[in-house]
Amino acid sequence: MKNLFAAFIALLLPVLASAQFSISGKITNQAGEALPGATVTISNPAVNTQADVKGNYHIGDIPAGVYTIKASYIGYQITTQTVTLSGNQILNFSLTNATFSAEEVTVTATRAGKNSPTAFTNLSKKDLQKNNFGQDMPYLLNQTPSVVVSSDAGAGVGYTGIRIRGSDGTRVNVTINGIPLNDAESQGSFFINLPDLASSVNNIQVQRGVGTSTNGAGAFGGSINIQTATRRDTGYAEIGTTVGSYNTMKNTVSLGTGLLGGHFSVDGRLSRIKSDGYIDRASSSLRSFFLSGAYYGKNSTLRLNVFSGIERTGQAWNGVPDYVIGDNTRKDNRTYNELGLMPDSTYYKDQVDNYQQNHYQLLYDHKLSDKLSFSGALHYTKGFGYYEEFKNADSLKNYGLKPVTYGTTTIYTSDLTRRLWLNNDFYGITYALKYQAQSNLNFTLGGAYNRYTGAHYGNILYTKESAGIPPNYEYYRDDAKKNDFNIFGRGEYKIGNATLFADMQYRRIFYSFLGYDRNLNNVQQNATLNFFNPKAGITYELDEHNNIYASFAVGNHEPNRDDYTNSTPASRPKPENLKDFEAGYRTSGDVFKGGINLFYMLYKNQLILTGALNDVGGATRMNVDDSYRAGIEVDGRVKITSQLSWAANATISTNKIKNLDLFLANYDADYNKLAPIAQSLKKTDIAFSPSLIVGSEIAYSPVKNGSVAFISKYVSKQYLDNTGNINPAGISTSPDVANNPYAVNRLLKAYFVNDVRLSYNIQTSTIKNINIGLLVNNVFSKKYEANGATYPEVDNGTLVNYNYYFPQATRNFLASVTFSF
Repeated sequence: MKNLFAAFIALLLPVLASAQFSISGKITNQAGEALPGATVTISNPAVNTQADVKGNYHIGDIPAGVYTIKASYIGYQITTQTVTLSGNQILNFSLTNATFSAEEVTVTATRAGKNSPTAFTNLSKKDLQKNNFGQDMPYLLNQTPSVVVSSDAGAGVGYTGIRIRGSDGTRVNVTINGIPLNDAESQGSFFINLPDLASSVNNIQVQRGVGTSTNGAGAFGGSINIQTATRRDTGYAEIGTTVGSYNTMKNTVSLGTGLLGGHFSVDGRLSRIKSDGYIDRASSSLRSFFLSGAYYGKNSTLRLNVFSGIERTGQAWNGVPDYVIGDNTRKDNRTYNELGLMPDSTYYKDQVDNYQQNHYQLLYDHKLSDKLSFSGALHYTKGFGYYEEFKNADSLKNYGLKPVTYGTTTIYTSDLTRRLWLNNDFYGITYALKYQAQSNLNFTLGGAYNRYTGAHYGNILYTKESAGIPPNYEYYRDDAKKNDFNIFGRGEYKIGNATLFADMQYRRIFYSFLGYDRNLNNVQQNATLNFFNPKAGITYELDEHNNIYASFAVGNHEPNRDDYTNSTPASRPKPENLKDFEAGYRTSGDVFKGGINLFYMLYKNQLILTGALNDVGGATRMNVDDSYRAGIEVDGRVKITSQLSWAANATISTNKIKNLDLFLANYDADYNKLAPIAQSLKKTDIAFSPSLIVGSEIAYSPVKNGSVAFISKYVSKQYLDNTGNINPAGISTSPDVANNPYAVNRLLKAYFVNDVRLSYNIQTSTIKNINIGLLVNNVFSKKYEANGATYPEVDNGTLVNYNYYFPQATRNFLASVTFSF
């Protein structure tokens, strides 16, 4: 019997030796939160994989034996376990926070932490990828609280806009790896200059209100803090294509080496996006690339990012006139674009915007000691381009030209085409020094010095009439310079369950520009501003999953380029000041996580259009003494079952200006200017500030690797100006437009839009993953406008509104397929 058993074992040994087993498990942090994308590595044989969105990993086809398994994730210490494998085994990892993580200090210096007493939303790479069908960056942020987005072309490709708590893009601070993206003069952030940036982004934090100290333009409504590609230990390749309505197409190729020799990595991306747009002649042709190389040392990381975008878009900046939208007999009453219209009713084919922006970033992180770490960055951005347009019967005097007489004919006007150029350079240095004095006490010292130079000039390319204009005639030039210096210090001190926060920033701005002096001469001028922005708050942890917080912050915001160039020192507006009070509650659990936030934003000298003309005759922005925003934000995500979840957010707010004096341009029957008509309002709504914003996403996974989401957005009515749609007493509305509600009302109607998103993943032996996606926008084909403008005036005693709207696309789709290797 013994001999028979021995023989049986001898026969079985080769089978056991050749048996293949698997190792699987979950990777979490010490709080039990999943770490999607964490890397699991077996050194011999060389095998690695990454955790999925739930932190789960699986490695199969492993022979029996003894193995060392390593789990790693950015911002956490590497954890190693040794196992003897004789069957399928479950091996979980719980990673602890690293005292220093390369590429971490640069981002955390300008970000809110888990327990910060501010309102913020974090979006991971996976959050962005599931919605990245080629639409511009604001559309990927549309489901964050208090956000409203719009598209000039109507379908999310091309020029887009974002408002946070009613504040437009010029009041939203945007940084990429801590480096400012906002234009130094206009203060807007034009994501169209970096198409498909989301494909190279690792994560984004959206802060609401003043938030933490950051670099660049003052955060007056919110901040968008973007971190681009970070370390990936394994090589990869991805090829993606999107096609959709309005001849939309996106092509993306991404490559990465993974970690080479334990020290080096290279990542790259190439993208192209094309779309005709929903609006006529609002096409987009966009190209971009992203290249990043990094060196990882024992205590330091050096990374070079080079990325660029080129855009050529049809101009749709003025929207669609109200009289067109209100005319249901017109076939194109929602897509009509009158820009570039010639007298013969044809359109100028080069009525386009052309711009290229190149970014260079050198990022350095170094661990000086166990308690002290440093990050610094050198950066340079080069922008150059123009927009070209046709002008019908434009006056020669607008171009510094005198009338030209030929025989008995004197030429005062001419059809012409012109290019308005911008050639600018932006460069500087940012830094942050983080000191962990004790486990319950830390300090951060950070700041930046940035310099901007911008050349604004215009050329006439063609005139219909012979007006004596030489080729490429330059009719204006404005050279501007701006220096922006800031330094901030932040500290956190934990006492028991309470954490105290203090944050102070000093910012100094020097701006040189071509503007009017006191004698109305257009000369080079200077302006210097000094701002002090203190912040303080407290967070109390009820337990490891729940906390309450309160904070107070001050923000200051400088006027923009037009405010300076279209005024004199006597009429020049003052900087804006904001006092921001925030308080809230946050909870995080396995089934539900979310929070509630109360805010009160008190403005001093907020800048708005009042309709008044300044001393140079321009309708520029003016300061209003007292205005405020107050509201409540609620957001949460509940896991109803293992397959079904619901995420939702809502903002209810009141946004008011007190004691506002408005002025309407006034003309007689012969269109001669009369004295403007004044209108005084005790309390009125701030323009573009809806009182209710609601977002919802219901996600369901009916099958493994497949999901469907129903996404909804509701935005209540918004006013196009600060009158609250109230007409001056004694002024009648023009009967010519009485039957056109778009012309009578100076507002955007409330809208409720629903989208459907489908996704399915396939794994094969040769392709790591194939993702098939479908996004159906505005599935119920709602007709609505998300943005607009109004120019009311009184003509011969009758109020006339010149309203322009940006209609958004009715039902449309985007379908994508991405191959990951």
